[in-house]
Amino acid sequence: MIETRLNGRWRSALSLGLAAGALLAVSGCTNDSAPATSANLVNGKQLFVQKCGACHILARAGSKGVSGPNLDEAFASARRENWGDDGIRGVVYGQILYPNQNAPMPANLVTGHDASDVAAYVSTVAGKPGKDVGLLASAVAPAGGGKPAVEKNGVLSISADPNGQLLYVESTATGTPGPVELQMPNKSGVPHNIVIENGGITTPVVTNGIAKASGTLKAGEFVYFCSVPGHREAGMVGKLTVR
Repeated sequence: MIETRLNGRWRSALSLGLAAGALLAVSGCTNDSAPATSANLVNGKQLFVQKCGACHILARAGSKGVSGPNLDEAFASARRENWGDDGIRGVVYGQILYPNQNAPMPANLVTGHDASDVAAYVSTVAGKPGKDVGLLASAVAPAGGGKPAVEKNGVLSISADPNGQLLYVESTATGTPGPVELQMPNKSGVPHNIVIENGGITTPVVTNGIAKASGTLKAGEFVYFCSVPGHREAGMVGKLTVR
């Protein structure tokens, strides 16, 4: 993605891609797999959260990424200029197919019908107030609401959200003083780790797999968090009670 300075703040210059997106839309190249009317918005939301949510803010998807553009802000002007969902969809689809070469967003992050579904979902909700309703409201299970993680036989397992949200499944955990193996299962495809702040235990970062680290728990209350830049700030944090 391209970044530009505007009014003293850094904002994504997705608007710089509007012209290219418009040309793609007019030529029909933005939709070589499925028309907007047949897009699967539920699939689009699920894939957006899993594949894109770690980078982008999109309020109605509940994503709080920090390394990519805030899509609500990026398309606010397009809403004011009455681009409509179809116009925005063309731009998003063009960005998916042809990401900026200097941006961290890889090509072919999603393809075919999946790319059409993601573009359709983003165009339906970006820059719009309110919340998703119906099937969209339950398309992605809320993270962070799992039962507390409990240390068992010297192992404490706290999972990263498997859907790609920047949260742990368990936002609280309990343990007893003594040796422990800290584990963080991560099936999301997004790089995460877990650090017990002031507890001396830090796992390596993993994208898919189980991060593990050994140490000793001391009595007290501790914060655990993901140390990947931006993830703690986005909410990937929890509370550990040791007694």
